[in-house]
Amino acid sequence: MSAIFWLLPIVVSAFVLTGFMLRYALSRNILDVPNDRSSHSQPTPRGGGLAFVATFLTVVAVYAAFTLDTLGWGVVLALILGGGLIALIGFQDDRIYIPVRYRLLVHFIAAIWGIYCLGGLPDMPVFGVEIKFGWAGWLFAAFYMVWLLNLYNFMDGLDGLASLEAVTVCIGGALAYWVAMVTSGQAVSLTDSAILLPLFLAASVFGFLLWNFPPAKIFMGDVGSGFLGFTIGMLSLHAAWIEPQLFWSWVILLAVFVVDATYTLLCRLVRGEQIYRAHRTHAFQYASRMLGSHRSVTVNVALINVIWLIPMSLLVAIGRLDGALGVLIAYLPLLLLAVKLKAGQPEPIVIPDLARVRR
Repeated sequence: MSAIFWLLPIVVSAFVLTGFMLRYALSRNILDVPNDRSSHSQPTPRGGGLAFVATFLTVVAVYAAFTLDTLGWGVVLALILGGGLIALIGFQDDRIYIPVRYRLLVHFIAAIWGIYCLGGLPDMPVFGVEIKFGWAGWLFAAFYMVWLLNLYNFMDGLDGLASLEAVTVCIGGALAYWVAMVTSGQAVSLTDSAILLPLFLAASVFGFLLWNFPPAKIFMGDVGSGFLGFTIGMLSLHAAWIEPQLFWSWVILLAVFVVDATYTLLCRLVRGEQIYRAHRTHAFQYASRMLGSHRSVTVNVALINVIWLIPMSLLVAIGRLDGALGVLIAYLPLLLLAVKLKAGQPEPIVIPDLARVRR
């Protein structure tokens, strides 16, 4: 059976497992209780991301075992062991709070393991100049991975947002590889790891998304958001070893999350705030309050990915646009949007109308 026919069973498996996780979370009282950072108002089961984590890792392991070296054992070991470790610490944090320093330690261990399995960071063109990173590439890749998995956790704040982001980004990444190979005249197959792995992840998350789309019945929790950030980061580094410009394509596809999380963090750092303290000052959170809807923001982010970011990533993939320049062009309007939405700025204090309250 062709690998592409694995996708429907993957969706169904993740959907069914999410249903089991919903019952498990309710029975164990694993709930996301609204706090200062929350955009929801009712306690909601969390930890549902374990469903797509288990689905994806199982499929990757089984497919790799039965097709021998089709996927490449380096990326398989990076995803299974590194991603599994991230999911484990995330699920524990969903159940009982784990201090930030311990989580970060595990994040760096998993990132270094994954980078080691892939062989580091390849030489890459930056504004037309071939950069040989050497040992600095390992350092850059480690911080890139840790920041990506943490920003994905920061951005998991609206129903369906992180899930639909993962689905559209992974489809875009697979498409970027496809057009890059076709344009260069190289043979391309749906069984190529740079196509199959992103599609496996997209299908796994889509099964969960059917429960998580607004109004969400269950949240993915840290087990899901951290795993997605790590896995997408690994897929982008894996793509870079195939064609260096594909790394830039993946970075472009992640623009909405990278811009919002990074700009918000920098604004809060400048004001001297604790960056891990709960807050509701991301651009997507201001947008959801302005529009009064999680669904509107989630769908609009997906539209930005499809209409703006995927075409930009394809231009880079086929060599029509320099990768680093493409990142700047893709990110600029999103940065302006974040500024317009007052991302990172303190929420205005609402003073109640006492006269109206007395009436």
